Amino acid sequence: MQVHTQNHWTKRNLYYLGRMYTDELMVGENYGKLHRCISISLLDFKLLPNTGNYHNIYRLRNRDGEELTDLWEVHIIELGKELTGNRVDDWIRLFNATSQEEVDRIAEQNGRMRDVAEVVRQMGLIRTIRWFYDGYWRAKRDRWAEDEYVRDEGIAIGKAEGKAEDILHLLENTGEGQELPESLIQKIKSQRDEETLTRWLLSASRAKSVEQFRKQENL
Repeated sequence: MQVHTQNHWTKRNLYYLGRMYTDELMVGENYGKLHRCISISLLDFKLLPNTGNYHNIYRLRNRDGEELTDLWEVHIIELGKELTGNRVDDWIRLFNATSQEEVDRIAEQNGRMRDVAEVVRQMGLIRTIRWFYDGYWRAKRDRWAEDEYVRDEGIAIGKAEGKAEDILHLLENTGEGQELPESLIQKIKSQRDEETLTRWLLSASRAKSVEQFRKQENL
């Protein structure tokens, strides 16, 4: 399951689905060992403007609708579209939630979501969900664009800058309402070690305050 950005989405999705399907087959093995592959994509943009359904399923069919095979199945879920009363609705609301209060309301209205809401509460995932859309995929989109003209050292720099922006975005949304110290911003932006940035990213997603993050990472 992946969340994608809009640039070349269809080609990219089919590429990875094809890789997932064929990578299972070792050299010399027969085709009978190939298994059914299903992709589930959560989109924060409208890919299919001509349909009002937020959940669309695609398989290989001819023009008359006769199915060739169900070995490939593509599920496209557009988070921004109007909910239709489907049983998946509350999961869509959860992905779109921007506060713990919203998650709690979903749990109150749907008892089946209570365990999910409790996991979100215990792990502090609501800020991670918000970061997931606001920061991480923005950085992913930037890196896809960079890959077209940047190589070697340039790619490494682009990845480091993307992670640094993600860390700062998380820290800015700790709920304290204070501006980040310039010294901390510069220290994070100037870091180029990928392991360090990955550790800071995880720490920032869990921290309840900027001060807690700084103490934990000795910054």
